[in-house]
Amino acid sequence: MLDEPQGSLRGADAFPTGDRFLHVAVLGAGIMGSATALLLARRGVRVTLFDAAERPFARASRWNEGKIHLGHLYAGDRSLATARRVLPGGLAFKSLTESLIGCSLEGAVTPHDDVYLVHRDSVADAEATERYLERVTAMALEHPDARRYLVDLSSARTTALSRRELAADYDAATVVAGFRVPERSVSTVWVADRFADALVSTDRVELVLSAYVRAVRSSDGSLRDPMFVDTDRGRFGPFDFVVNALWEDRLRVDGALGLPRPPLHNHRFRLSAFVRTRRPVSVASAVVATGPFGDVKNYNGRDLYLSWYPAGLIAEGDGVAPPRLPELDAARRERIGAEILRELGRVVYGIRDVEAAVERVQVEGGWVYAAGGGSLADPTSTLHRRDRVGITRSGSYFSVDTGKYSIAPWLAAQVAREICDGA
Repeated sequence: MLDEPQGSLRGADAFPTGDRFLHVAVLGAGIMGSATALLLARRGVRVTLFDAAERPFARASRWNEGKIHLGHLYAGDRSLATARRVLPGGLAFKSLTESLIGCSLEGAVTPHDDVYLVHRDSVADAEATERYLERVTAMALEHPDARRYLVDLSSARTTALSRRELAADYDAATVVAGFRVPERSVSTVWVADRFADALVSTDRVELVLSAYVRAVRSSDGSLRDPMFVDTDRGRFGPFDFVVNALWEDRLRVDGALGLPRPPLHNHRFRLSAFVRTRRPVSVASAVVATGPFGDVKNYNGRDLYLSWYPAGLIAEGDGVAPPRLPELDAARRERIGAEILRELGRVVYGIRDVEAAVERVQVEGGWVYAAGGGSLADPTSTLHRRDRVGITRSGSYFSVDTGKYSIAPWLAAQVAREICDGA
């Protein structure tokens, strides 16, 4: 199993503004909200952290593949705008996260570079993909923080798999090329537990759980303090600042305040298989791309994440709020898990070894939000971009489109600085 934590985070001296102490509401206890709350608490700010779930880190931030992006996945964005946007956050993820959870990520990181497999129906062909991957790797190497990534990138490179390697491990009728790229992933379940430990160990973070956020209000409608948070458990406040770090509900809360929305937005609910095996398996971490295909993440030989997009996509919509989820009882989850392993196993031969060694399969997932539209199978879809993400501020109200799990701590550090240094 993955290593247990070695320590936890404690609060610092209170941070005053005038003759008062700052009090900040943070909406959403996923990775963005939790990182923001802990960083503010370190600066002595009192934080009230809201979430609709019964515990922090219970949804999308807990149940995903944990890819710490350098930009390699976004071969559909040949401008490199997405890679440039996600690269600094990916490089900063390790140091920021270890500081926040009080222990090393070692043991929770995939031990080998990812294999990037080009599907025959990829939105970018093999030649274009190779050029793109090489450009992203070069950009990562040139960055001054290249040594801060999950592994030292100073000698990293993109290498093509030989025909023999491809034929040995992958279905030749489906996979037309393969490349090793210097990206790694973290076990999001392990990270979620460490963040939850840090939150309950931090004196200046108050958790308000099982609380659905209905609206944010300011006393005079100016989006300046004092501000209040209305939930189905009542009204909370006043607050000096509010940080909207919600995921699928962020646009709804923003919209009620009259803030502009992106012209296109998309919500997708995806389920994946979190597998524990009886014995170590050697299947490589890989992504089948670019488009609606699948992933393999092998964290330590026995704990794996497996996804196959067509099997795991449960709901999709382009409204401000996500569509209603269908019933997901145990029998349906079991069928989806079996389909993920079956379909992924047709492409990645090593999944057959996983199936033979399965001890437990847990089918879980969460919403994926993107400021874009179209189908992932369409090369022109704006879902192939994640460059239009980040922080929007209006008065004392912050709204954060995290975009990717990997850049959340980096964005949280920016929010915390702006609140504390500008107060």
